[in-house]
Amino acid sequence: MTKQITSRANATFKQLRLLAHSARERRKQGRTILDGMHLVSEWTARFGPPELLAVSETGARRPEIGAWLAAHPAIAPYFFDDPLFAEISPVDTPAGILAAIAVPGPPRAAIPEHSCILLDAVQDAGNLGAILRAAAAVGIGDAFLGPGCAQAWSPRVLRAAMGAHFLLRIHEHVALDGIIDGFKGVSVATTLDAGTTLYEANLAGPVAWVFGNEGSGLAVARATRTRLAVRIPMPGRIESLNVAAAAAVCLFEEARQKAAGNVQKI
Repeated sequence: MTKQITSRANATFKQLRLLAHSARERRKQGRTILDGMHLVSEWTARFGPPELLAVSETGARRPEIGAWLAAHPAIAPYFFDDPLFAEISPVDTPAGILAAIAVPGPPRAAIPEHSCILLDAVQDAGNLGAILRAAAAVGIGDAFLGPGCAQAWSPRVLRAAMGAHFLLRIHEHVALDGIIDGFKGVSVATTLDAGTTLYEANLAGPVAWVFGNEGSGLAVARATRTRLAVRIPMPGRIESLNVAAAAAVCLFEEARQKAAGNVQKI
C-alpha cells in the first residue's frame, strides 16, 4: 500500500526531521538516518530492511531508485512531496531516498591484536568520515573514537564514510590512553618535528595510529605515550596536511609495506 506524506503535521515526518537534524535526538533514540542510494542499498544487503524508508517524489522517478524499489517489493516506502523531503534530508542536496535505522550496539571493548586507528577530538564530520573510509579501504578492523570526536553515526559522517561503518568496529567515547598503553604492537603519532619520516618507519607489524584534532593536533601528553613519532615528508611549500589526508597517507603506507612483505592482516 502506498504511503504518501504531504503534511508537516504527520508524525513520521516529525520523527525523521528530528533524527536528521538533532544529535541529541539520535543519541536518545539510538537511531540515525542513512542518506542516499549507496548507503541504503549497502545497509539492506548486509543487515536487512531498514526500519523505515523514505523516497521523494523526484527520487521515485530516478531509474536507479525505481529499479532498487522494484527489486525489494517487501520494503514499503513512505513517499514525500519534494519540499517535505528536503526538510527530513540531512544534506543540502537531497538524494531522493533515505532510511531510518537503529544504530548497531557498541562492539566488544577489547584492545585489538591487529592494526587500528585512534582518533582524538576529530570534530569535523567530513574528516571523520573520510578517515573511517580510508581505514576500511586498507582493511583496518577497529576505530576508537575518544572524547570530543564528532558523532560517528551522524548522517554527515555516514555519508562521508560511504559504507565504511558497515566494515569497521567503531568504538565511541573511549579512553584512548588505555588503548595506547595496552597495545602490543607499535603505537604511532604524526608530528611535524619528528626525526623519523613515515617512509623510514617499520610498519610491518600491528600499528595503532593516533590522529588528533584538526586545529590543535594531537595533545602532547597523548603523543608522548606512543612508541613512535613520524612526520610525513612534504617537499612542497605546505606546512601540514588535513588530518583526513594525513591519515590516508599513513594508512596506505602501512598497507604498502605489508603488501611488500606479504603480510596479509593489518
